[in-house]
Parts: sequence; C-alpha cells; structure tokens
Amino acid sequence: MDDAALFRLFDPLYSDVRPEDAFEIKKPLLAHYTTIHVLEKILTTNELWFSNPLFMNDMEEVRFGVVQGNTLVIGSEEVAKACKTMERTQMFQHYFAYYFNQFANQNVLNTYVFCMTAHDRDDNDGLLSMWRGYGANGNGVAIVFDTAQINPLPNSPLTVATVNYDTTDGRMAWLKKLLSTFSGILSAADIPKDKLHISAYALFERIKLFALFTKHRGFKEEREWRVVYMPDRDPEKKGESMFHYAIGHRGVEPKMRFKIGYIEGLTAPDLSLAKITERIILGPTISSPIANATVSRMFDLLGQTELKAKLRASTIPFRSIA
Repeated sequence: MDDAALFRLFDPLYSDVRPEDAFEIKKPLLAHYTTIHVLEKILTTNELWFSNPLFMNDMEEVRFGVVQGNTLVIGSEEVAKACKTMERTQMFQHYFAYYFNQFANQNVLNTYVFCMTAHDRDDNDGLLSMWRGYGANGNGVAIVFDTAQINPLPNSPLTVATVNYDTTDGRMAWLKKLLSTFSGILSAADIPKDKLHISAYALFERIKLFALFTKHRGFKEEREWRVVYMPDRDPEKKGESMFHYAIGHRGVEPKMRFKIGYIEGLTAPDLSLAKITERIILGPTISSPIANATVSRMFDLLGQTELKAKLRASTIPFRSIA
C-alpha cells in the first residue's frame, strides 16, 4: 500500500464534515464588516488583509484545539493500545510531537485568516450585532462577497469553510471521540513502523483543521465563514511575498496582504474585486443620502465606478451614542 492509500485509511476522521456544506456547493453570500477607512484601503490597494488566528477576538481560537488535542493524544491509552507495542507507541508520539512543534513554532506564525459572516440574499441592512462589533459601531460598511463567483483551485493553500461553535466541554468531547475513531482505524490497519508518521500526520491535520474552524459557542451569532491560508500547503511559497505586518492598539502583529487577482497556484485567473463583490452596505449610523453620494464619489475617484450600482444603505434605526 502506497503512502496516499495509507493516508486515505483515515478519511473517516472527517465523517462529521458534510459535503453539502462546502462553499462551492452552498455558494453563500458572505459579508465582511469593517470601517470606511479599510474599505478605502481595499479599493486603493486591491488587497484584503488576512489576520493571524492568535490575534483574533476569541482568545482561545487555535490554541484550544491544538494544545488540548496534543495533550489528549500524548496521554491517550486508546492510542497507545492501538499502536500495539511500546516501541510503536513511542515512535507514534515522536512523530505527532514533530508535527505539533512544527505548527506551533513555525507554521502558526504564517497561518492567516479572513473572516466573514453568512449574509441573507434579501438583506440590505446587515446584522446589528456585527455593525456594533466590527462595523465601527454602525459607522462602517459591510462588503458582501458572492462566493458563486469564486472558482476554487483543488491544490490551493486557501481553504474556505464555515466555522462550527460549541462549548468547551463539547469541544473536548469532540476531540475524545476523534481519538477513539482514530485508534480504531490504527488498530485495524497493518501500518509498518516506517510509515507510522503518516498516521500521526493524518491525526494532527484533522486536529489542526478542527482548531482553525471551531470557536466557542458564545460567538455563534456571527455565523462565521473563513478563508484560511495554510503555509504547509504552499510548498512553492506562492503566498510568502504577501506576508506583512500591522502596528495598532495591540502592538505589532503579523498580517497577510492578499492581492485580489490571479496568483498562480492560489487563485483562478478571473478573480477580481469587482467580480466577487455582490453589494456594499453603508452602516446604519451613516446611511444618509449625502454619505451615499460621497461614497459613490470615492468609487469614481479610486477607479471603481462599477461598484456604485452595488451600493446600499442600511435602514436599521440605530444611532451610536458615542
């Protein structure tokens, strides 16, 4: 059995992932709530700034899944039993620790996330909670992207998927169930010692994806979807030229200044901001005729005239106190 076939033995680790939820099947509208200033920057530079998950609003984010997963794996009697001998157990743990340390010490720095929220097609107002949390307290904009206009590449290091929400106990239970499933596969498979690294890699990859696309259920009203760039899936380092930084109220943090256009190996040739932007909604606090006209002028001056027809104004009767 070759390496690819051995890796496919662990496909059941993804049994909870429903193919019908894939973005290329659902083709959802996804809104990114932000400030007018950021909108101007996007239009000027033709860039979306991806953030590092360690600097996001859920303080646990990737840390919870990866760290708790590592702790459970190393201490798992189920996994040790599935390895069958002490020697194989030690080899497996060595390999798993290698992948964990590689991610924790190298790859996590250059893992980047762009966050959006599911948007209903008949909604020209946006979500009040999102305006308050991310849209400058109603003074910003929601850029709505149509994912039906995105043609994914099969081997791209960019992954688009919805975020799942659960309690701390629920996420721990999921990890324990994953280990039981993994142990059953490993026990039944006749994997040579020199191929045990494949099983360790398969398990770590599943835990990593769980960590990247899972948040505490307190955030569930965000209905979040994410575009995630994973450097280990970019062997030709196509994204490396876009690695950057930002200095803000949290100090300095890593960023990825993602160019919206054709990048060989990352995006399809027809990707453009005008194509994927379905509408832009002005926040409820600034949704006046003069603001609408001024933003339209901004589109003209920045060479984005085609976006004027896509401009909407939220009608939520919300006015910021501050």
